[in-house]
Amino acid sequence: MSLLDCIEKETGADPRWSVIWLHGLGADGHDFAPLVPELVRSDWPAIRFVFPHAPVQPVTINGGMRMRSWYDIVSFDLAGRADSKGVDASVARVDALIAREVERGTPVSRIVLAGFSQGGAVTLAAGLRRSEPLAGLVALSTYLPLSADALARLGETSEAARRQPLFLAHGRHDPVVPFAAGQDAAQRLRALGMDVHWREYPMAHQVCLEEIEDLRRWFEARLAGTHSG
Repeated sequence: MSLLDCIEKETGADPRWSVIWLHGLGADGHDFAPLVPELVRSDWPAIRFVFPHAPVQPVTINGGMRMRSWYDIVSFDLAGRADSKGVDASVARVDALIAREVERGTPVSRIVLAGFSQGGAVTLAAGLRRSEPLAGLVALSTYLPLSADALARLGETSEAARRQPLFLAHGRHDPVVPFAAGQDAAQRLRALGMDVHWREYPMAHQVCLEEIEDLRRWFEARLAGTHSG
């Protein structure tokens, strides 16, 4: 499997951290790149932000129209929304990007995986399968893209995966991914023993300034103690 095309932004020379950020359905890697200057602080260690472009493929709920998508969406019903084979393929692509960052000299302990909406769903799916924990997971306005059987097997998640801190946020007025789906994800992942930092905002299916500020503080906690050395 070839690596996905990506946009990259480095906040300084010789990045010691990496953030891989997955966009939502129909968007591309350019979608969240403008947030970098708003998110980072000047005293943080250098970070390489990697914004991959999802493959272009037909999406069932959009009449089979071809667009950038991490997996096919076959139904508006959350229980059957995510195409499991497509999720698996995207998790494999994300794992390949993580492996490339390791090859570049960034250990998995300094790699954060982030995503919005469909990208957030892949972030959660990939994070729950980790045998070596990442520095953290960020999942915005999203849900657990798991079948009923997979949800029933959540208790089998590895100890390494459970050790990953998670920033999970959702808009209370989201018309695309129901707010209750985000709440359900938070409750299930907390039940696994994960450190879930849950935030909710009076917004729709979007990102707001308060959310960016909260996310900045969450990143600050991950980066603590690494400003020198």
